[in-house]
Parts: sequence; C-alpha cells; structure tokens
Amino acid sequence: MTTTEPRRLTGYAHGGGCACKIPPGELESVVAGLLQPGTGDMNAELLVGLDDGDDAAVVRVPGGPTMVATADFFTPVVDDPYDWGRIAAVNALSDVYAMGGTPVVAVNLLAWPRDLLPMELAAEVLRGGLDVGRQAGCHVAGGHSVDDPEPKYGMAVTGVIDPERMLRNDAGVPRMPLTLTKPLGIGVLNSRHKATGETFPQAIATMTTLNRDASRAAVEAGVTCATDVTGFGLLGHLHKLARASGVTAHIDASRVPYLEGARKALTDGYVSGGTRRNLDWVRPHLDSDLSEDELLLLADAQTSGGLLVAGELPGHPVIGELRAARGEGITLVVR
Repeated sequence: MTTTEPRRLTGYAHGGGCACKIPPGELESVVAGLLQPGTGDMNAELLVGLDDGDDAAVVRVPGGPTMVATADFFTPVVDDPYDWGRIAAVNALSDVYAMGGTPVVAVNLLAWPRDLLPMELAAEVLRGGLDVGRQAGCHVAGGHSVDDPEPKYGMAVTGVIDPERMLRNDAGVPRMPLTLTKPLGIGVLNSRHKATGETFPQAIATMTTLNRDASRAAVEAGVTCATDVTGFGLLGHLHKLARASGVTAHIDASRVPYLEGARKALTDGYVSGGTRRNLDWVRPHLDSDLSEDELLLLADAQTSGGLLVAGELPGHPVIGELRAARGEGITLVVR
C-alpha cells in the first residue's frame, strides 16, 4: 500500500506572504528614477503617486469620479488554498481602505505551477478571493493567470474616494496620537506554520478581517493620515509615514498588542529574512534602547495587517504619537 503526503502550499514558495516583498531600501532605489512627471496630455490628474510610497494611486478624472487603484499579490502564507485566497484578497483591498477609499471592482492575479499542483486547488484560491469580494461589496471580474513554478495570488483593485477626505501617509503633524487596529505577530506565526505545519487560527482570523470598518471610522473622525502595516513591519511603515510627514514618531512598546504565540515563535527562532531586512533598513533612523528581540517583533513582516492611524479610534490601542521632527535622520523613537 502506498500513501501520498498531503500537498503543503507553503512548501512550493521560497518565502511566505508579504515577507517576500523586495526589501524597502532596494525597492526605493529601483523606483527613484520613475518619480519625474511624464510628458504629454494626461486623461486624469494624479493626486497620489510614487512620491512618498503611499498605499495606492489616486487619480481625479475631469468631470468624473476620483479613483484609487492598487495591486497586491504574494506566495502562499498558509497551506489551505481557500484561506490563502481570502488572505490575499483582504490584503489587496487593504490598500484602498488605507487611503480612505471604497473598493468597487477587482481582477484576479494568479500564477500557478500547473504541472505540479492540481487546478482544483487554484479554484479554491479563487473562491476565497471571490468570497472576500462579496463580503466587501466589491465586484471580482476576471483577471489574468500565468504558468509559474511558484504559486502566487492577489488582486488589482480599483475603488472610489472623496479627494477631500483621503488618508495619506504625508499628512501627519505633531501631537497626533498613533492608533494600531490589528495586533502584530502575524509574520513569526506564519514562519512557524511554514516550517512546522502548525496552524494558528488567531493569525488567520486577523489576516482575513477587512480593514473596512477601521477605515470608515477614521474617515468619519476626520483623520487625514494613515497607512497599513504589511511587509515592511510596523517600524518600516511608520518610518515611511514619519519621513513623508516631516515628523518623528514616538512609540511606547509596552502598548503594542501581539497575537497569542508570537513571542514564543520569536524565541524559537521563526523570524523571516524579510523581518530582519526591515529592521536593518530602519536602524539608521531609529533611537531605541529595546532588546533586539523586541525590535524584531516591531519590524515583523505582516501579511494583511491592520491600519496605523494618526488619530484615535475607539476600541483600538493608542501606541504612541507624532512629534516635531528631531533631525539627524531620526524618524523613530521607541521606548
């Protein structure tokens, strides 16, 4: 009698989820030459582009709507194909919510090793994305697929936004509190899952929770500055926000919430290369006396993380505040 070991999707990927992002320092050098405005007549006014590395592009069509657009995809972060599809879809929609927009239509982006994995699994991934689209009130209409040695899935999403009520990463000012809407620790738990096969329902529940309600609450509260916390970790995304806004962010590490099991996963060594690169990137801009382990948790590469809001949102912890620019290249002070 022969037995067939179950296929583990994470075993077909060199990394997992947003931890597979190109390191932020390398990415910024790649796009640096693309910041100059193009020539010729454009069909819409670009309100938010590459300049500050915000979460999505925003364009205003003359006589028409203001639209927000983004794309996001990644390798498997969990072994269950349906859950992976849901996580990837929630993560893609998050960029629209991080700008204060409402997603309207999404198209699938699928890479699949068709000679290695059955297409039935791909169908489950797409079903997960479709179900999230329905939950968000966003159409999922087709997309594009390629044969690829490594499975990848995500979405390109287009939404609408009120240009007078946008959330941007360059709108922070001193004395604004900083609110985090989801706990950290997704990255180390996903790394443990990939290595051992252990499952963590608390991580899946967090990754599949839409940032819609938090986004709406921020817009209704008059918040103007926010970003989401994904592959560059809390420290990486906060550094970008503080740099773009010309302020220094102060964090009280004791107030930062973590998922159950995150600290144990860190202690046991389940730290991704992406997390270590995040910390290396922000280290020159960081003033902190915390241990290396604490800093790694704060730099943990999140997949489908929460919003980081410059303002107070009921029901979510305030973890710090923005203060006047300190100079010397320091954007982050963590105690």
